[in-house]
Amino acid sequence: MPLTEKQNKQILDELDHCNRPLYFFHDDTDGLCSFLLFYRYKLEGKGVCVKAQPIFDKRFFNIIQSYCPDKIFVVDVPQMDQDFIDELNRVVKVPIIWVDHHPPMKINGVKYFNPRIANESDGAPASKLCYDVVKKHRPEDLWIAVVGFVGDWTIQPDLKDFAKQYPDLMSATVKKPEEALFNSGLSKVIKLMNFILKGNTKDVMKCVKILTRVTSPYEILNNETSQVHYLWKRFDEVNEVYEELLGEAVELFEKEKSKLVVYIYKENKLSLSGDLSNELLYKFPEKVLIISRQKSGEMKMSLRSSGNILIPPILKKALEGVEGYGGGHEHACGACVKVRDFEKFLNSIRSQVD
Repeated sequence: MPLTEKQNKQILDELDHCNRPLYFFHDDTDGLCSFLLFYRYKLEGKGVCVKAQPIFDKRFFNIIQSYCPDKIFVVDVPQMDQDFIDELNRVVKVPIIWVDHHPPMKINGVKYFNPRIANESDGAPASKLCYDVVKKHRPEDLWIAVVGFVGDWTIQPDLKDFAKQYPDLMSATVKKPEEALFNSGLSKVIKLMNFILKGNTKDVMKCVKILTRVTSPYEILNNETSQVHYLWKRFDEVNEVYEELLGEAVELFEKEKSKLVVYIYKENKLSLSGDLSNELLYKFPEKVLIISRQKSGEMKMSLRSSGNILIPPILKKALEGVEGYGGGHEHACGACVKVRDFEKFLNSIRSQVD
């Protein structure tokens, strides 16, 4: 069990003893599904999507002050700013519950739940952690948990139960997350729930509100309601851009002979780097890849690898002597560096990989 039964009960107790919770969640399927699992259990509160830099910091101070929550839940957000937490605890004085699965941080003034504190190799994503908290009360939301952890490129034990309930959407023999992610009946649901997180925050949260009321994956797949129809409309808008970029990237990857492949795209309205990198890694598992988008003088990137090539130590060395930041998981990281430092950054990656 990723978190202990005692820890799960503590989190549930925090949910039970609040009336106006405010939820902050990362803008990917794992973060979205983590929020949905908590919200659909509690049926109270407001969600805030943490876009751009994945850190809980002063950007959200005004939101917290205007909403006046009696409790704050932060899920699947890998970093917090200690100065911001100190200010919140001094001015707002609201309990903060942080549920995450990224490399642990030492932050004072929050109730922190992360399985990696006890077991550094525990890769259970936030959606798995959140489902374990509420599953006795919301077993019907298993499909949301599966969307979350498969979307985060993991296989969890709950997938077997899902395959029994939805044999047409998932085979019980699936062993690899990429197979579940790209080659199952659930694939399109995962892709939709990821794509509706793209674009401006107002549109994103309208879609998220719809998802708080969806009863099953079939409601989405069969396009059964006018509200779900709106989700598919948003999906189609994003997917049109995505498929064009994917086609360009595949063409590049098929020609590239070196171990490292770098694809730079110019789309300035949508951030699709993580989605492109996941599918390209599925298609080209032998490559180490960087998918990058230039915006506001910075190169925003997703880095992926497979096998025994671990991204974090490579990324850490590449960030030495450049202005930027980055981090993430063993085979999947995000990074951002100034345009002027991009070539130096890439040269360091190449020297470590090729």
